[in-house]
Amino acid sequence: QLQLVESGGGLVRPGASLRLSCVVSGLSSDYLAFGWFRQAPGKEREWLGCMAIADGSTYRANSVKTRVTISRDNADNTLFLRMDNLKPEDTGVYFCAAGRPESMWEYVESEYDSWGQGTQVTVSS
Repeated sequence: QLQLVESGGGLVRPGASLRLSCVVSGLSSDYLAFGWFRQAPGKEREWLGCMAIADGSTYRANSVKTRVTISRDNADNTLFLRMDNLKPEDTGVYFCAAGRPESMWEYVESEYDSWGQGTQVTVSS
């Protein structure tokens, strides 16, 4: 059974960087991608990017492409999201998930069927 656990969130000042982790266990061979998402207070869930499991290729949303890096450490079964130059509007709960998207470039929520609990990121001075 696939499980994902996020960590690394907290309070950060504007302009700083933060790296979030997602520890993965029980991954089966039929999953195609890991994704990173966030949900700000009072807003809908937003797709930040994803990684193809087979070769590690990454795909990022245009809105955050210049500030976001997605990577992984296969030895530790961990997925990472690094975000630079954080702004107050980046505040929200950040999630990782695994799924089987038909297209890596298109976010369809139903295609991600295994989610972590999320980690809170607060950007404030």
